[in-house]
Amino acid sequence: MTRDLDRFRRLCGQYRWLAVFMVCSVGGLLLLMHVIAPAVIWLRDGPPDFARRAAGDLIWASPAAFYLMGVWFIGRAMGQLARGRLIQPTLASALRRVGLSLGFGGVISVFVVTNLLRLIDPAKGGYLYFDVAGMTLGMIGGALFLLGRVVDQAGAVQAELDEMI
Repeated sequence: MTRDLDRFRRLCGQYRWLAVFMVCSVGGLLLLMHVIAPAVIWLRDGPPDFARRAAGDLIWASPAAFYLMGVWFIGRAMGQLARGRLIQPTLASALRRVGLSLGFGGVISVFVVTNLLRLIDPAKGGYLYFDVAGMTLGMIGGALFLLGRVVDQAGAVQAELDEMI
């Protein structure tokens, strides 16, 4: 039993580092593509149209920032489990946070990005971007958030039942 628990904690710790690696590497690439590269282009070509392009790049990358935040929350929960925190409260908190991150990222991807880009450059984009991945992640995020609340309620009911016994 303790051997399985030790193995589980070790795997959680490894997964935490995998999540940290993913957030740092993908976040670094996003930073390079959407912040550093436009700044280098601005320095090379001068300021005309830089603000519009930089704002467009940041708007376009915003859903990915929420998705990476969800991965960060998963990694944080795995780290807590690796250190021995109880599964039920860790799971409930992680489900809610990851659900919100994925949900906001999906909603922003489908509804907000295209409309903000239309404000910057009215000739581009429609009112709604048919992004199946964004829609799917938004729905999964909402479901995870609701499941987190269910796990919280189950923990409260279990605590109440434990007091009765």
